[in-house]
Amino acid sequence: MTGRAVACLAMLAVLAGCMETRVAVVRTSAGGAAPAPAIPASTGGHQVARGETLYSIAFRNGLDWRDLAAWNGLAAPYTIFPGQRLRLAPGGAGTAVAAGPGTRPVAAGGGQPRAPAPPPGAAPPAASAPPAGQPPDPDRIVPVTADSPPPSPVDATPAAGQAAPAPASGRTPEPVPAPAPTAPVAAVPPRASVGPPPGQSTQAPIPGASAAVAGIRWRWPTQGEVIKRFSDGDLARQGIHIAGRSGQAVVAAADGEVVYSGSGLRGYGELIIVKHSPEFLSAYGHNRVRLVNEGQRVQAGQPIAEMGRTGADRDKLHFEIRRNGRPVDPQQFLPRR
Repeated sequence: MTGRAVACLAMLAVLAGCMETRVAVVRTSAGGAAPAPAIPASTGGHQVARGETLYSIAFRNGLDWRDLAAWNGLAAPYTIFPGQRLRLAPGGAGTAVAAGPGTRPVAAGGGQPRAPAPPPGAAPPAASAPPAGQPPDPDRIVPVTADSPPPSPVDATPAAGQAAPAPASGRTPEPVPAPAPTAPVAAVPPRASVGPPPGQSTQAPIPGASAAVAGIRWRWPTQGEVIKRFSDGDLARQGIHIAGRSGQAVVAAADGEVVYSGSGLRGYGELIIVKHSPEFLSAYGHNRVRLVNEGQRVQAGQPIAEMGRTGADRDKLHFEIRRNGRPVDPQQFLPRR
């Protein structure tokens, strides 16, 4: 066999080996980070994402928040952690896991968790500015203090009954007339700090008709025409849609506590969930601006948001009432109009 034939056979062997080589390609999400591992549907589990609360997870899955807490062995204040896996069905012990390094607990409706205390002797952390290119956090409250008053000018005029100092020349100075009295200047009050004290409402409730149903006094959450009604069992009609204009006031339908305020539930846009009792929740979706935070107490008629179209095709309010985790017809609870 000639040398050329041997070289051809060797090249064919190399090509055959290359054809058998497989290259694994790992695709990442648009943001550049790999997606979180999915939990098989057979486990009935849910992996907690940052910003979620026990109430928002129960709301998303049509569950009673009390059942979700019991299935996972959670007690008040129902603190959960990003990356934690929760059971969405009964059976066995709770699957709550400890948070990994660098994670923060997510409160289930009792306000934001406190940051860990610094070690003894460490200097307190300085306030940090947001990263370049990132808009400021609208929920961050920065107190504004009054400007320091300017120093009072030094009055060189001698006090009454005292003689002016003699000049160096030794001549007798001429008498100086007393200054005319001036009117007192009122002190400027300091500017109030931005944001309400914790646990207090930002605005007074707006008067409106109400109706007592199931031990709770309900009122309409906004003005406008009902353009979509509730239909039991229809996933697209779990509440009602009320038409309006951008910026229109959205108010609490009854007294309660804000247990979710965010945009993490797909299809609801900027969403607020209020707990009125262990049995009843109400939800307000598609808002332009949210005016309340988790853990805040609200009164019926108190403005909690401004109407918008986040996650929607027009300006409107998506309003739901849920009883033991199940959607019910809101118009069976609201006063007639």
